[in-house]
Amino acid sequence: MNYTLTQIPERTEKPRSSGMTMVMDKGLSLRQVEDFLEVSGAYTDIVKLGWATSYVTPNLKDKLKLYREAGIPVYFGGTLFEAFIIRNQYEDYCRMLDTFQLEYAEVSDGSITIEHDIKCEYISKLSKQVTVISEVGSKDVQKIFAPYKWIQLMKAELEAGSWKVIAEARESGNVGIYRDSGEVRQGLIDEILTQIPAETIIWEAPQKAQQVWFIKLLGSNVNLGNIAPADMIPLETLRLGLRSDTFDHFLNQ
Repeated sequence: MNYTLTQIPERTEKPRSSGMTMVMDKGLSLRQVEDFLEVSGAYTDIVKLGWATSYVTPNLKDKLKLYREAGIPVYFGGTLFEAFIIRNQYEDYCRMLDTFQLEYAEVSDGSITIEHDIKCEYISKLSKQVTVISEVGSKDVQKIFAPYKWIQLMKAELEAGSWKVIAEARESGNVGIYRDSGEVRQGLIDEILTQIPAETIIWEAPQKAQQVWFIKLLGSNVNLGNIAPADMIPLETLRLGLRSDTFDHFLNQ
């Protein structure tokens, strides 16, 4: 850091399994990636190329090389996995992961219906090739799961071989663990945490109020995802109690 302040919460160090920040790259150019890495690379744990943007991203291999050289893993969004699955192209998906030297993959069923046993089979098979991150929850605002269902699905996917489970919110933050207003479904989160260890969950939290809520609940080292590149430095100040929203939270602790 550039100077000394007392009463700053301790942050885990990279590579870390708690306190992670997953960044959503929705189409940054090579120059934008370079600028992003210069400013925020030290605070970024993993990058997701959102949904199926990798299919149309120019200079994809060059972009992946920039992240790789910065020591930041990249994975393609779960919607791309679903696009392969619905076309019966699972083997093509596996070959694609190798072609682009990806070490992580996301397994989701937010846009299509996959029997959960079959989804867990995909997780188990893929985990032999890459590190799997699976996503729980639907992108359909009409589909609201009961807390016991979230717990059941998360447990099964972790047991199948997922490294982390993502709690769905989309890049907008108004489905899944949030109401359509963006408000956190607090009772749902409390129930999930009674049975699923916090360090195994990445909470999608694209909105500042959502980030603040989770930091106050679980501390500086909560795993947060779907963070916009421009929000990385602001988020780190929230984690450290250096923005008004969390200013008093870590003092005298």
